Amino acid sequence: MSDELFLKRFLALHYVFPVPLNKIKPLLEYDPQLAQIEKMEPSLLASICKITQDRAINLQQMYRKFVEIPLLQMYEKHTITPIIYTNPNYPSNLLNLYDPPAVLYAKGDINLLLNDKKLAVIGSREASEYSKSSIEKILPPLIRENFVIVSGLAKGADTLAHEITMEYGGKTIAVLGTGFFHIYPKLNIDLAYKMSKTQLLITEYPPYITPKKWNFPMRNRIISGLSQGIVITEAKAKSGTVSTMEHALENGKEIFAIPGSIFSPLSAGPHLLIQEGAKPVWDGHQILEELLK
Repeated sequence: MSDELFLKRFLALHYVFPVPLNKIKPLLEYDPQLAQIEKMEPSLLASICKITQDRAINLQQMYRKFVEIPLLQMYEKHTITPIIYTNPNYPSNLLNLYDPPAVLYAKGDINLLLNDKKLAVIGSREASEYSKSSIEKILPPLIRENFVIVSGLAKGADTLAHEITMEYGGKTIAVLGTGFFHIYPKLNIDLAYKMSKTQLLITEYPPYITPKKWNFPMRNRIISGLSQGIVITEAKAKSGTVSTMEHALENGKEIFAIPGSIFSPLSAGPHLLIQEGAKPVWDGHQILEELLK
């Protein structure tokens, strides 16, 4: 079977069953060419995919419809490049995740995925001026060494990371928690458009997926998985940022935390992570020394 036919089938499957690769793998092991989905007994499909029989029936019906739709042409029309897990442009370190993205949908310069020097910068959505000045101080040495700065397009620290990187002439990747037809937050629609022209946006979700609260913790594992190291600016002790960093610590990533005022609630997250083993940093050269060892 041709690679084109497999790609067509895989994209149709992911469009109607937008789950990580580990949930698709059992189906691929049973049916490597995805040639049997349409005629498979729903009970068998349900058993393989660990879904209900009603959902399996619906999945088959939707798959029959979308496998006939030229999804690649639709994506091309919207300047979306789908990168499935077997594509040479798919970052191999994502396959080390327990639940790798089955597909990365990309807009912009996909060559940024091939740069192994990536550093994530994340923090609070309520980031203060301290985050801004910290990011402005830390990023320039990294940008000069051609590090790609990865973040999540969220309000606050993520926005600052993308904007400051571009302001200083660097390259940045935004990992979205939605499909491309539903950029979130809406206040960053202009930033996303600008990045789609000169930088890179990626998401594991087909374009129609809307913002759901559980999508964003899932998005965070991609930010961590792509990056050699992660910098946290400001965050409360109990936050999605801190849970992302704890996941990254468990997975052997280099974690850097910017210390802050003991009187600020937004310093509690970085200080907690320093206590757990993150390296305190106040200069980009400290990060370079660790990452370029």
